[in-house]
Amino acid sequence: MHLFRRGMRDGISIALGYLSVSFSFGILSVQSGLTVWQAVLISLTNLTSAGQVAGVGLIAANASMFELILAEIVINIRYSLMSLVLSQKADSSFRLPQRLLASYGITDEIFAVASIQKDPVKPRYMYGLILVPFLGWTLGTWLGAAAGTLLPEQITNSLGIALYGMFLAIILPPARKSRAIFAVISVAAVISVLLHFFVKWMSGGFAMIIAALAASVFGAILFPIPDEDQAKEAEQ
Repeated sequence: MHLFRRGMRDGISIALGYLSVSFSFGILSVQSGLTVWQAVLISLTNLTSAGQVAGVGLIAANASMFELILAEIVINIRYSLMSLVLSQKADSSFRLPQRLLASYGITDEIFAVASIQKDPVKPRYMYGLILVPFLGWTLGTWLGAAAGTLLPEQITNSLGIALYGMFLAIILPPARKSRAIFAVISVAAVISVLLHFFVKWMSGGFAMIIAALAASVFGAILFPIPDEDQAKEAEQ
């Protein structure tokens, strides 16, 4: 069980971060018309802050199921790539059932912690690493949703802005360091604004999907990531 406990210990810092972010998500869910337990159920079955926020926004906008599914695929496709990378890091004791169970908890932060481990990652370590952040995410959602039903509207509106502040905190530091990231973010923002003001018949869900895909294609064409051979040649 020492691997499980070590995973739990490594997940504490992630859980603390999730607690504050999911608190804002809980408030946003209640503001969008969901009940406390609907918000908690979403966090129980999903571990994706951006995907959950987008999903709740689409639900509040009465978007179609097709829009919702497509938006979630576009937003969360990166987790498939992370899982592929971690599969190369997984210990030989990882069988298909263990892989399926661990795939539930692959998030950006959990992936980052698991991928930097020196030794091959074993199932019990992954279970511990996932469990504590999962509890923090779900508890924060419940606290935020419950607070959203009790606190005055001015306070809940102020707390709800924190979630968008988190997204800015995620994208601004790398955008300042990378010209490519800054360009992709700018293109996505410009396309989103243009669609909002000039293509009024398009729903918010499809506008978000188009902006994300177009910006990704733009970045892939103008700022391709060199393979290992090209990178070595550039260094030489």
